[in-house]
Amino acid sequence: MKLYWILIGLFLVVLGLLPDGLLAEGSTAGYNPQKNAYFGDLHVHTQYSFDAFIFKTRNSPDDAYRYGKGEQIMHAAGYPIRLKGPSLDFMAVTDHAEYMGIVPAMADPDHPLSKLPLAKKLRSPKPKINLSVFKALGRGLYLGRPITEYYDLDVIRSTWQRVIESADRHYQPGKFTTLYGYEFTSSPGFTFHRNVIFRSDKAPELPFSALMSNDPEDLWQWLDKKRAEGIMALAIPHNPNLSNGNAFDDEQKTRSGVPFNSEYARQRMRNEPLVEITQVKGTSETHPLLSPNDEWADFEIHRKLKHTNISGSYVREAYLTGLALQETKGFNPYRFGLIGSSDTHNGGAGYCEDNYFSKIGIFDGTPAKRGSVPRQNKKTWDTFNADPVFAKWGASGLAGVWAEENTRDAIFKALQRKETFATSGPRIRIIFFAGYDYNPSLIDKRDILAKAYQGGVPMGSDLKAKGKQSPRFLAWAVRDPNGGRLQRLQMIKGWFQGGKAYEQIFDIACSDGLKPDPGTHRCPDNGATVDLSDCRFSTDKGNAELRTIWDDPTFKPDQSAVYYIRVLENPTCRWSTWDAIRAKVPTNPHLKKTVQERAWSSPIWFRPNPDISLHVDVESFFGYFCD
Repeated sequence: MKLYWILIGLFLVVLGLLPDGLLAEGSTAGYNPQKNAYFGDLHVHTQYSFDAFIFKTRNSPDDAYRYGKGEQIMHAAGYPIRLKGPSLDFMAVTDHAEYMGIVPAMADPDHPLSKLPLAKKLRSPKPKINLSVFKALGRGLYLGRPITEYYDLDVIRSTWQRVIESADRHYQPGKFTTLYGYEFTSSPGFTFHRNVIFRSDKAPELPFSALMSNDPEDLWQWLDKKRAEGIMALAIPHNPNLSNGNAFDDEQKTRSGVPFNSEYARQRMRNEPLVEITQVKGTSETHPLLSPNDEWADFEIHRKLKHTNISGSYVREAYLTGLALQETKGFNPYRFGLIGSSDTHNGGAGYCEDNYFSKIGIFDGTPAKRGSVPRQNKKTWDTFNADPVFAKWGASGLAGVWAEENTRDAIFKALQRKETFATSGPRIRIIFFAGYDYNPSLIDKRDILAKAYQGGVPMGSDLKAKGKQSPRFLAWAVRDPNGGRLQRLQMIKGWFQGGKAYEQIFDIACSDGLKPDPGTHRCPDNGATVDLSDCRFSTDKGNAELRTIWDDPTFKPDQSAVYYIRVLENPTCRWSTWDAIRAKVPTNPHLKKTVQERAWSSPIWFRPNPDISLHVDVESFFGYFCD
């Protein structure tokens, strides 16, 4: 009977009578009821973004998808780029909704927009003059209103349609999933950006942009309205580290100054179930000033920020703020899962440290321009070029999801239920469950995943209290076969007690047969090294996988808590070190020589007194139109 409905579904797709995003469950060869790990990028810009075109990127959405499938495309600086390793599993091109397609039209001598004053600057051979166009259009984003003469809705509408058509051309159910998407680029002096991702069976005529309103709450209202029309979508805030404390407001007020309430929390979580924790412009897990007892907090963060308000800009602190709100006011607007993505403006990203070409076309497309090699053919460093901003950027990141199959519907549902994880670039797989009846022997069972689902909840979920019983956590990480070996598996715990939120780091599995110290909860150093002369790293240290069943030694049944896992690789060379070695020059003395690549799971929340009003029914908002 199941095969019958699969064949009927495929037949209807061929006839165009059923949206391809709604293929019958189990319609692809890779279908797995226990779910598969898929890796993708939900933050990719092409020439249709006003800034990318000014950066000389000429790759189209078609080129971006070809890159994601492993094909070669051209960088704006004139050299070929290709994905290292296997193709991605899923992608969304997310060009800025604001002025989408406008700048390419300005560059077209046959288009009326080419006659306007800014178009002349766009045609200048001098990049600095080109950037004046970027600044002029960007001023509208700061003010939240368009420059009228350049705001051609017909151009934006037709460009958006081409983005949709490109995604449909490249969608290969079971092999390569493309999702409709765009970026809502709210920039009122700081980063309020969101990537809007659709299930891709339907799309609006026009994307809602920050030139219509730069308040994310208005975006949520629009998403709620579209959902009522059968257009399923969600928004993903990105690089909150540049939000100047506004991403996760600790003053607990909306942008209009209204105090947070339960309806605000429900609407936010309904529309923004995820946050992008890592991308090229840095990692937003935490900061050494926020987590002074976390030895690994100083990972690919900006040292010099235009906006200096660190509090309210990092996800771990947001989880703690959410716990405090939950306990004191009965709602939590920060119950989000995690993904990574790239924010490339080249049409393709370098996710690997040894295959990095940065982000913004001709402006950082060479080692000298991005600060890893001295300029003007020098062989030494000086104060003039020793500390450029582009040198702070990183080869990151990727979104991971656990889904039954590689289709639009299955990937989208995984995003919505937060069964997701993030990596800083390597394809590290993370499995994370919590339950009350996990036997330690489960870790070695062949049917470990089936039993994990049967006896507990996966990442992205709430775990309800069971009397005073302490839960157990199944944590499992598997290395990227093309990356470094794994050094340690960690549990990050946050909890609320006595009117204050706390955090603690536990090493729960060590490589090389080592054991965590029971007092410090830290693994001993495994002795892994990196040869900085050629970037060779230890291959005899570290593990291919780390897994454990963990009991929380600090658990209290009356205490709200949040848990997520972080896994660290052995040290390997940073991209800037690779650049210097290839150029045969000393490394930039202001930059770190190595990195410890990592991955993060979405959290599991333990709630001693679950409030059913906080629950979001996935199927009621994002389910099928019919069974």
